[in-house]
Amino acid sequence: MSGKRSYEVLFERHQKNPILTAADWPYPAHTVFNPGATVLRDGTTLLLCRVEDRRGHSHLCAVRSANGVDGWVVDEKPTLLPQPESHPEELWGIEDPRITWVEELQKYVVAYTAFSKGGPGVALALTDDFKSFERYGLVMQPDDKDAALLPRRIDGMFALIHRPVTDGGAHIWLSFSPDLRNWGNHKTMLLARKGAWWDANKVGLSPPLIETERGWLMIYHGVRHTAAGSLYRLGLALFKLDEPSVCLLRGDEWVFGPEASYEREGDVGYVAFPCGTTLGKDRDTIHMYYGGADSCIALATGSVARCLAWLDTHGKP
Repeated sequence: MSGKRSYEVLFERHQKNPILTAADWPYPAHTVFNPGATVLRDGTTLLLCRVEDRRGHSHLCAVRSANGVDGWVVDEKPTLLPQPESHPEELWGIEDPRITWVEELQKYVVAYTAFSKGGPGVALALTDDFKSFERYGLVMQPDDKDAALLPRRIDGMFALIHRPVTDGGAHIWLSFSPDLRNWGNHKTMLLARKGAWWDANKVGLSPPLIETERGWLMIYHGVRHTAAGSLYRLGLALFKLDEPSVCLLRGDEWVFGPEASYEREGDVGYVAFPCGTTLGKDRDTIHMYYGGADSCIALATGSVARCLAWLDTHGKP
């Protein structure tokens, strides 16, 4: 418990928040937010940050830190720029990366949103050093985003989580591929609720899934539309390891939302939006990196065991 609150706090904000802002960049940037995250082989934490320029277009830039909190070293120039000449789906920028290390490929797979005249679509790029990238281009057509790859095959197939928007709503889907290029066998994974729920009408994946002994732990965002605008908050769900389209537990309540000033005030207020987590050496501590109000990058820490215990108490099949 924390302070006088009557609910359990699963993610604690770091006292140094926000840990990164546009002022830390070595080249002109309007805002930095929504970073993907991973731990490199040498133990360095790498964030692949969304950087928005003064045109309103975004690109991706890597930052590195020995402890994942401070001492960040920012790439001197953009790490991954849009290439609209060869990839017209990137005409209006690339956004919101999510990073998965795939042992089979010995590469990191970056799923990101490519923004074109047709809207946002899901694109993939592979890298082993975050210096050079092999683009696979669009793998899910607009309007689709919030994508991340699972780190290993399921029944011989790669599995991609994503969030298409259709006339039926904005729900989280799972799709399968033999080669990362051709996708099919699409299944709904988590439906947005209806009515007055905090996650009614629109949900989406936040960081890539966390593999636990009990299943895939999902941190997802729900969007509530209010008279003052959209309110982004986070919830938890658990899925079967060998059949990730099957939801084992889903919490009714949100567990993290915009409360601090840097989450409530910015270009897009009342948004706490993570695209990446890393696990500590204990394989339990969650370091959650998130965008605050589409204007800065912040860090909160939690525990896999506590999240699972919370789902046991507050979750339903």
